[in-house]
Amino acid sequence: MAWNEPGNSGDKDKDKDPWGKQRGDDGPPDLEDIVKNLQNKVTSIFGGGRRGGGGGRSNSGGGMSPTAFALIFVVLIVVWFISGIYIVTDGTKGVVLQFGEFAKTTDPGPQWYPRFIQSVDIVETDKSRSVRVGVNKDEALMLTSDENIVDVRFEVQYKVKSAEDFLFQVATPEVTIKTATESALREIVGKKRMTSVLERDDVAQKTGELLQEILDRYKTGLLVENVNLDYSDAPEEVKPAFNDVNSAEQDRDRFIEEARKYQNQIVPIARGQAARIIQEAEAYQAEKIAKASGDAERFNQLLVEYTKAPKVTRERLYLEAMEEVLGNNNKVMIDVKKGNNLLYLPIDQLNKQRRIELDEMNSQSESSGANTSSSSSVSSRDRSRLKSRSREVR
Repeated sequence: MAWNEPGNSGDKDKDKDPWGKQRGDDGPPDLEDIVKNLQNKVTSIFGGGRRGGGGGRSNSGGGMSPTAFALIFVVLIVVWFISGIYIVTDGTKGVVLQFGEFAKTTDPGPQWYPRFIQSVDIVETDKSRSVRVGVNKDEALMLTSDENIVDVRFEVQYKVKSAEDFLFQVATPEVTIKTATESALREIVGKKRMTSVLERDDVAQKTGELLQEILDRYKTGLLVENVNLDYSDAPEEVKPAFNDVNSAEQDRDRFIEEARKYQNQIVPIARGQAARIIQEAEAYQAEKIAKASGDAERFNQLLVEYTKAPKVTRERLYLEAMEEVLGNNNKVMIDVKKGNNLLYLPIDQLNKQRRIELDEMNSQSESSGANTSSSSSVSSRDRSRLKSRSREVR
């Protein structure tokens, strides 16, 4: 029968519930009894015990023994010591804090720290991180020194070089480096012309140097590894007009290069011609001066001779002049004194006839090589005579 069924009111023990309370007492079990029960169980485990005598209940020793306390203390110390062991892996640094204040930095390897007195933060120092500028349109548009707008996309790769500064000097290093990168890039782009930015002329290098200066100034503990200018072009809204300007500039450069090529071809030729003309003029000058000097010298000599024999000298000069004048003429007209007719001497025909005769004689002399010495001497005299006559005619 259940303890709370009716008809059990006569039995005093049956009127109590399982917690020893009277029926009708709905309160919870006594907390003090529960604590005593737990204490008795723990005491029985570490050497104490519950001994009953005379139907009563009593505790031997009155609590936990000293050996149990020592064992618990040793166990706690061992657990506390083991909990302070940690391992710093390669590529990381351990930052030790003592009561919340920086104490030291630990290198890779097994380390230990007193728990509850110190704490450790592990920072990855060899991990390569990256930040991008220009993902949003507001970040990508930048103003150049010639008041043009360019669309720039930039990426920076960095890592931690000082774990202490990375944790404590800056609240959000990632946000800081992105802001510093955008600031440095805008400063460098603002100092350059649009063509230099589009040609990516040392923009990345100068931006990386300026960015590292800013990070060192703020003691962020970050090191810039590499900077890349991924994209640089005119904004989409003005790209057609910009392409037209670019095409015109390329045509201008092409024409300039063609003109320079033509210049490089013509100038050396002109300089050579000028040098040749100068040399010819100098040679002509030297020739005329030498000829004039010779004529003057010859005139002085003739003057001396003329003073000695004027008549002979005049005739000689006349004959030399006539020889020079008539030497190159093939036709001669002779005027006879007290006559109405002019004598014409066909010197060219005479010279031609003399040359034909000489050629025939030469051929005959070569064919008759077995003639006597007398005949050869006669023919030689004839040839000499013909030559002298031809010279006289000339």
